[in-house]
Amino acid sequence: MSELTTRAGALDAADELAGVRKQFVLDEVVYLDGNSLGALPANVPGHVEDVVRRQWGELRIRSWDESGWWTAPERIGDRIAPLVGAAAGQIVVGDSTSVNVFKALVAAVRMAGSTGSGDRDEILVDATTFPTDGYIAESAARMTGRTLRPVTPAEVPGALSDRTAAVLLNHVDYRTGRLHDLPSMTAAVHAAGAVAVWDLCHSAGALPVGLDEHGVDLAVGCTYKYLNGGPGSPAYLYVRRELQDRFDSPLPGWNSHAEPFGMRPAFEPASGALRGRVGTPDILSMLALEAALEVWDGVRIEAVRAKSLALTDFFLECVAAYVPEGRVESVTPVAHSERGSQVALRCDDAGDVMKRLIERGVVGDFRHPDVLRFGFTPLYVGFADVERAARVLGEVLR
Repeated sequence: MSELTTRAGALDAADELAGVRKQFVLDEVVYLDGNSLGALPANVPGHVEDVVRRQWGELRIRSWDESGWWTAPERIGDRIAPLVGAAAGQIVVGDSTSVNVFKALVAAVRMAGSTGSGDRDEILVDATTFPTDGYIAESAARMTGRTLRPVTPAEVPGALSDRTAAVLLNHVDYRTGRLHDLPSMTAAVHAAGAVAVWDLCHSAGALPVGLDEHGVDLAVGCTYKYLNGGPGSPAYLYVRRELQDRFDSPLPGWNSHAEPFGMRPAFEPASGALRGRVGTPDILSMLALEAALEVWDGVRIEAVRAKSLALTDFFLECVAAYVPEGRVESVTPVAHSERGSQVALRCDDAGDVMKRLIERGVVGDFRHPDVLRFGFTPLYVGFADVERAARVLGEVLR
């Protein structure tokens, strides 16, 4: 038994989150792709069966009231809120991340325009963003008559001006795992008089976000990664309480109407975060998410962050020990303050290497053209998993 194997066992024995693992459906595979799709919480199948057979099958339309279907978007939003550092009443669940990015960014531009500064004609967007965010930003710019300016996150402070209406940024870079400085960047955006919109897809459930503490205006995120909501589970939209009466959604729907069952021909927005709703909630996937979030009961996000950093530190150490020198290069920052919960390794034949890893029971993913991406979900990934993954990677690369 190697020294690293022995250490992995000791680290697992001391892990305060080790007991959470049993709440997931797992096998002998080392699953390091929870940053794309989280593992299945064991309580979800039974809950979904109840939703389908009893709530839908027996109660049918009565479930909108009796089973709480109608209030699910805000109720589940309140379950997510503590994980991103938000007080209740500011998050609504529904639609996809893409749709919520669109709502948030257009609403941000409209808020900026309402200050009376007619020259705020520019939107800044993270040039390294996940492609969809860029597509949505380009469409929002066209619709609102603004100019879209892609810049890297590091360039944002220097790019801000009195022309800036809104800024769309990713908290964690989906390729490299780099964690961007949300507090200082939000403060810089505010100092320029603009509105800050953050995409939390790769940070929520992996590290503290502090939306309220840092004065974030609007934020969006998915729930199928570190929140383990399942494939296609609904996303969420955060609207800071102080801005809710100014949130002018570009997608007003009957669900966001002040009188949703009044069927009025003129739209009057509901109060609060409910303005972020649009149409009928996607109940089956939404209630699967609600069940999945039960694994967070009693879990501190600070403990999750501490374990995440320990896992990624240990993985990098094991990679250095097991992988032939010069075969891979980490593109994930070493500094804890700049690292999310994944490690990205540049490798010449990354696509083929990942296929071989998966064949040997280590599941990560490949990002074009040359990145091996490994996501570490602290709720169910252990240190023995990390050591085995690095050891198998070394064997494959030899």
